[in-house]
Amino acid sequence: MNQRASTPLVLSLLTLLAISATQAAPPPRTSQADLIKQSAPRDWRRLDPENTLVMEINGQQVILELAPRFAPKHAANIRTLAREGYYTGSAIVRVQDNYVTQWADPADEEKEKDKVKPLGTALASLPAEFSIPFKGLPLTRFTDPDGWAPVSGFVDGLPVAADPAKNKAWLAHCYGMVGAARSTKPDSSNGTSLYAINGQAPRALDLNITVVGRVVKGMEVLSSLPRGPGAMGFYDKPERYIPITQARMLADIPAAEQPAIEIMRIDTATWRKLVEASRHAIGGWAVRSALHSNICNRTVPTRPIASPAAS
Repeated sequence: MNQRASTPLVLSLLTLLAISATQAAPPPRTSQADLIKQSAPRDWRRLDPENTLVMEINGQQVILELAPRFAPKHAANIRTLAREGYYTGSAIVRVQDNYVTQWADPADEEKEKDKVKPLGTALASLPAEFSIPFKGLPLTRFTDPDGWAPVSGFVDGLPVAADPAKNKAWLAHCYGMVGAARSTKPDSSNGTSLYAINGQAPRALDLNITVVGRVVKGMEVLSSLPRGPGAMGFYDKPERYIPITQARMLADIPAAEQPAIEIMRIDTATWRKLVEASRHAIGGWAVRSALHSNICNRTVPTRPIASPAAS
């Protein structure tokens, strides 16, 4: 094609781009913080008592919301372990910088068999629950590309990646997400040892480990613990272990003692506005807007409520 013939085509493309630019939606002018402040009560939900694990570490609460839709067998086993006292008296045994904080039975299975915590009625073996079918999943999609999967978004307040062509969806390893530690065999996790992501999202772990939920309160506790000096951040001496002094399901805690927090719903206009606001620099400080967001840098907000028992 010669230069003269290509000129009208170039002009047409430029015109279309100009029209698209003028018709594009203006960037939001309300900050994420203000959107949260302006949200309505219907934009929020309470914790599910049967799927919320409340732990006490160093005198502070760490609250984990389970993901029964994605890992039903692990969630059930975790409930059993919690109710039969397995986690109470367990400990933080590993803190690897920019990776994970892990808790487990501190007893050595080979050297201290007499001290190993009994499983009670919990199952010792579970199938791997790496993914579920994508079809029919109530996914609130992100429009920006994920890089790790063809489709991404949120389900039940959790970051989800998916491949519709393979009818597969899975929980993503974002900051604060909790997984069930395993050995070499894919189906070797049972919830007795769990970890929380404490740094940059290690998405290469996706589809390799069963993800069981996320920390909705207390990540500052888990992420600020002393880093383990041993290989992969494990504590090399028993005296370094940080005990879990108590662990209970929310449903088993008296109403007056229950943590008073709620979580933003992700099926609302407020959530969609919050996601869009995260793509833009709002205010006078920033020089440019990224015009991009992903599921690991858009955490679902939580906030305190006056009373967990209030309707």
